Amino acid sequence: MPQGIAIALHQTLSQNTAADLMNPGLPTNSRSCIRKVEYIFRVMIKPKVMSTAIKKLTLDEYLAYDDGTDVRYELVDGELVEMPPESDRNNLISLYLLSQFLKFIPIQLIRHKDTELVVIGNRTRVRLPDLMILTQELLEAMAGGRATITPDMPSPRLVVEVVSSGKVNEDRDYRYKRSEYAARGIPEYWIVDAYKVRITLLSLVDGLYEETVFQGTDIIKSATFPMLDVTAAQVLTAGQV
Repeated sequence: MPQGIAIALHQTLSQNTAADLMNPGLPTNSRSCIRKVEYIFRVMIKPKVMSTAIKKLTLDEYLAYDDGTDVRYELVDGELVEMPPESDRNNLISLYLLSQFLKFIPIQLIRHKDTELVVIGNRTRVRLPDLMILTQELLEAMAGGRATITPDMPSPRLVVEVVSSGKVNEDRDYRYKRSEYAARGIPEYWIVDAYKVRITLLSLVDGLYEETVFQGTDIIKSATFPMLDVTAAQVLTAGQV
């Protein structure tokens, strides 16, 4: 049965079945027929409709996708995941870090919430990091095209994610992206968490991340950017009056 017909049937049944079954003038055999049709749809047709309703996108399909809105999406195992607007606090944190890196990194090597990073999970995944520092080699590989770092390109030097509230967001930044960015060969990954009041710096060693946690007046010590001179508190309270 075509999906559109199945959905229309389900809507009609949902609206009319209960009322028809309560109608005392409806013959018994008609009630039985309605129950059978509802059962057939619920058990045999609806599961098939639901299983085909969500189309898995390939990377090429994702890159060509345009729904005519300004909504940003990540691609997770073939499915579009809408990225809601960041909180003002998180925006200030990422902007503060941007301002600090601009002191010694050329602006063309910095990306702020605007560049896609293709990683590999069970299927292809595309992330939208809050902040990235590129290498010159990566900049040349992107060559002024779409702001997407594809698997054939070098890895960025650094990725920073500012954690949003909620377990789903925590799991995404602490668990999934940790393994994805390690597999992508990214030398440093920072997890900036204003809710837990800490910054977790992950350094890639033999294919795995080793972590160091900075809090309060701890100066963030980065092997990749030793010229950085900022404390965890300065980052976590950026923009606060």
